Amino acid sequence: MTTSRRGPALPDFPWDSLADHAAKARTHPGGVVDLSVGTPVDPVPAVIQEALATVADQPGYPTTHGTPELREAAVAAMARRFGVSGLDPAAVLPTIGSKELVAWLPTLLGLGPGDIVAIPAVAYPTYEVGARIAGVSFVRLEDGETPPPGTALVWLNSPSNPTGRVFSSDAMRSAVDAARAVGAVVASDECYLTLPWESTPVSALHPSVVDGDFTGVLAVHSLSKSSSLAGYRAGFITGDPALVSELLEVRKHAGMIMPRPVQAAMTAALNDDAHVAEQRARYEARRSVLLPALRAAGFTVSHSEAGLYLWSSRGEDAWETVAWLADRGILVAPGTFYGPSGARHVRIALTASDERVAAAAERIAS
Repeated sequence: MTTSRRGPALPDFPWDSLADHAAKARTHPGGVVDLSVGTPVDPVPAVIQEALATVADQPGYPTTHGTPELREAAVAAMARRFGVSGLDPAAVLPTIGSKELVAWLPTLLGLGPGDIVAIPAVAYPTYEVGARIAGVSFVRLEDGETPPPGTALVWLNSPSNPTGRVFSSDAMRSAVDAARAVGAVVASDECYLTLPWESTPVSALHPSVVDGDFTGVLAVHSLSKSSSLAGYRAGFITGDPALVSELLEVRKHAGMIMPRPVQAAMTAALNDDAHVAEQRARYEARRSVLLPALRAAGFTVSHSEAGLYLWSSRGEDAWETVAWLADRGILVAPGTFYGPSGARHVRIALTASDERVAAAAERIAS
């Protein structure tokens, strides 16, 4: 645990602990296959690159709220892609990627001592980090578990990072109802919603979940995976108009502003569905190579019915599996990065080129 007299007590950055295994993987004669992070490797679509340049000559400060065109494009994309109707463009707020929003949301919402943030039992580490930055407690909830009294923020994540688990509309509705019952805001991390494989995930803002009532519910979206825009830092939050307005006011004061060229690029990405389908097809093809190879080698792949990862186990401690794969030149993330419940799993990402994924499958089978 890293501590400081001047800041919050934060855990060590998880991926730093992979250094020795990464060094081992790099010694493989065929080179390393890095499947440890969800970093896109495919080119940014031309329609987005071209849009980025269209406002490169604008010298003024951009608006924190984003251009009207961007917000309208986000509302239209939520309707087309995910069946979410009734959103107000004023209730869309661009963010500098989704990770900064996740890390700062408890603080931006004004949470403090006595408040609790509820996160999934196996979860993206930044949910915990956000609670620690705000100086509040956090609890890990098993599926269906009710948040305790004092909970001010509940994180939902479907498809899940790292497990790829998809929750039904009924399960999402139950989670939202339980959060509302204790007076908590719901933040639904929907960064992998465009990547369904065996199950179709739903947004927390979908009519089947909230019946058009967005009160107390926020959805966090990222274009990093769907549009290969991790380098652009392009995301947005939407949902409850009152909550989004509060977040906007704080972010104005804090100078949390998406650069104007990125706003233009993001608008283009939200208006174009063709490149999203093409990227989904790339990931599906890589999954079709890697998944059977893992199963043939004796791995159990749990959940993983959507999203960017294969939640895999050899029935042993996660770090033993990390070492086994590193000996074959493959780097993955141990499930312990995502909470104690992940101690016997590893997260294997689909974010490598076709050639590298094929190499990984061949090495796993040998």
